[in-house]
Amino acid sequence: MPKRGKKYLEALKLVDRTVHYDPKEAVELAKKTSTAKFDESIEVAVRLGVNPKHADQQVRGAVVLPHGTGKTVKVLVFAKGDKAREAEQAGADYVGAEDIIAKIQNENWLDFDVAIATPDIMGQVGRLGRLLGPKGLMPNPKVGTVTFDVAKAIQDVKAGKIEYRVDKAGIVHAPIGKKSFDADKLLGNFTALMEALIKAKPTAAKGIYVRSVTVSATMGPGIRVNTARASDTTAGQ
Repeated sequence: MPKRGKKYLEALKLVDRTVHYDPKEAVELAKKTSTAKFDESIEVAVRLGVNPKHADQQVRGAVVLPHGTGKTVKVLVFAKGDKAREAEQAGADYVGAEDIIAKIQNENWLDFDVAIATPDIMGQVGRLGRLLGPKGLMPNPKVGTVTFDVAKAIQDVKAGKIEYRVDKAGIVHAPIGKKSFDADKLLGNFTALMEALIKAKPTAAKGIYVRSVTVSATMGPGIRVNTARASDTTAGQ
């Protein structure tokens, strides 16, 4: 067990480890147990009843959080011609084609948070798979980042679109905002994430789908959430 600091231990005293809190109580408690001086992220970990080793039990997608993430996102768009101009007008931070691809290959340049590409250039972007893939930066049609509608894709990302993907342990980790958000906004984002995960349930998944839900600040203790209430998509209304 790692040695915990005094602030963490004090925050832990506020959490009853035997209780599974309602979602609103959980996000309020996550704000209270945020001890760092910076504006910590509030994060959710959802353990799902799936076996990620099977292709038909993968859970992956994207959702636009209604109240954003609280983070300024740098967007790179791989596009040419009219679509490049459309991307620039829509507020992309970086736009390019062969020039940007070469910059990433030769300089290992990765100063962006999300990459979007038009389908016609994906053949060239695919060469960056080894660099972008491990960092989760590869454009993917499953999450809406390979599209000709670059303006909408940029708008969604800037508005708070996040990607989620089940890991090897069957857990989805996702941010739902910052500790500076009020509880209602965090709850709204929490509900949107849970709705997306429930809609993404694979048909091959059997038994209990949402096994456990935990909310925490980046540096704070985990707060267990009542899974029945977490799965109730009207909980934030």
